[in-house]
Amino acid sequence: MFLNLFVPHALLGFGNQMARFILIRPGATDFDDQGRMKGCLDMPLSEAGRKQVERIAAELASMEINEIVSAPCESAVTTANRLAVGRGMKVKVVDCLRNLDHGLWHGKLIEEVRRTQPTVYKQGQESPMNLCPPEGESIQQAKKRVLKEIKKLTKRAANGNIAIVIPEPLASIVQSMLEGEEMTDLWKSETDAGNWELIESPN
Repeated sequence: MFLNLFVPHALLGFGNQMARFILIRPGATDFDDQGRMKGCLDMPLSEAGRKQVERIAAELASMEINEIVSAPCESAVTTANRLAVGRGMKVKVVDCLRNLDHGLWHGKLIEEVRRTQPTVYKQGQESPMNLCPPEGESIQQAKKRVLKEIKKLTKRAANGNIAIVIPEPLASIVQSMLEGEEMTDLWKSETDAGNWELIESPN
């Protein structure tokens, strides 16, 4: 039985003031390019991923960023360090923002799961919260792991934009927490391709 960690913002102590986050998915790795699940494997950016990071840096060049926080994996840290260039700030690497542990699914093609485990694939589409890879970590467990850090970041983000660089699928998990919504369709949130979005969350 899993504990439901979907909690309304009011019960988390968030008020009416808005915190502003720039949620950034890092550039792609070879596994992302191939449609494979990398989970918490530490992988460098692919050639396509490096180009994606340069695009992100250009798009965010004129946006004010007060703090840059990164997951500990190489693709995220490399992306975050590129964004920090010229801003006079250091990237804060936070261990609890490490990506979802996919256990025995690491390196598996998403298409292979769809083809050979249709029931599991359907569960990932319709009710991913309770889906747990063999010897891995469920989304519920990941939300519990990052909850304290997200609450701290939300308080600090009231004073200015905080950029958070997190790989998928943890990025979508964090987004669901910031927006107060349940995550849906795990498979659409498995690979990185270097993108970002501005999220306002009650503080």
